[in-house]
Amino acid sequence: MFDRLDQIEARYEDLARQLSDPNIVSDQENYRKVAKAHRDLEPTVEKFREYRKLRDGVSDAKAMLADADMKEMAEMELAELQPKLEETEAALKVLLLPKDPNADKNVIVELRAGTGGDEASLFVAEVFRMYLRFAEQHKWKVEVLSQTDSDVGGLKDITAIFEGEGVYPQMKYESGVHRVQRVPATETQGRVHTSAITVAVLPEAEEVDIKIENKDLRVDTFCSSGPGGQSVNTTYSAIRITHLPTNTVVSCQDEKSQIKNREKAMRVLRSRLYEVEAERIHQLQAKERKSQVGSGDRSEKIRTYNFPQNRLTDHRIGLTNHQLAMVMEGQLQPTIDALIAAETAEKLSAAGQ
Repeated sequence: MFDRLDQIEARYEDLARQLSDPNIVSDQENYRKVAKAHRDLEPTVEKFREYRKLRDGVSDAKAMLADADMKEMAEMELAELQPKLEETEAALKVLLLPKDPNADKNVIVELRAGTGGDEASLFVAEVFRMYLRFAEQHKWKVEVLSQTDSDVGGLKDITAIFEGEGVYPQMKYESGVHRVQRVPATETQGRVHTSAITVAVLPEAEEVDIKIENKDLRVDTFCSSGPGGQSVNTTYSAIRITHLPTNTVVSCQDEKSQIKNREKAMRVLRSRLYEVEAERIHQLQAKERKSQVGSGDRSEKIRTYNFPQNRLTDHRIGLTNHQLAMVMEGQLQPTIDALIAAETAEKLSAAGQ
């Protein structure tokens, strides 16, 4: 581990020298790449330097134990430094884990009503609102790409892109089936009903991530419906794109411009096709080692929202939170942190650390 950390530090210092090289500074594209590589290594290098300082302090304190006059002071220093050294070493092991290739990507989030009819559509709207509140806390930008309203004021489905720092590492755990248990407003007998919605979180794919041939696309235009004003509804601005080899269909009617709707639809299509390929690779890997934090199967029930008991349960790690009302206001961080910790522990175990 420490040989690798020495190599990382040497690479970090080399990148720092490159950042002051006039030839690199003059090439903006190259400069951005070097600056990003330097920035990515910085947390690991800083933690490694902190570790070395603590290790030297522990070594000096142990040497002082032999001196009767200094023994008490040395023992106090050791009691303070040794736990910090162990914590820092544990943090370094986490930093050295392979980085998720999607870690820096924005995400496309798709929510759809499942079993439960109107009640499910109302819950789609509530969960999307929860995500909006969560996004506000992280200063992420959210743009709705498409949505279908229900007759009761809910959403049959909605697709949006979340942009900002750390979006994918936080939001990726939301993929799966979300089950809600509560008494619907239309229920006269006070009975608890169970409904479900599905959430898909797709890392946004760039053109370099996945190649789409024009010959593989069928593009249809149609008049938009729903919100947007009269001018939207009188022109063929809405776009439906079908990827013929996979029969993947996406549509967008959010913008008045057909060109903008096409751009948005292509963003969704690229991300869906990227996810299909990623899922294929995931399934191959899952045969060798089953993940403790969900199998990635979209049909898997990941979470239950029980409103009568004010309880949220995340079934992947057996987490129970009795502050459901706060969660629905966007206080998702404790749940996400617990999922991150569980996944990190599983990765460390798989790496034999």
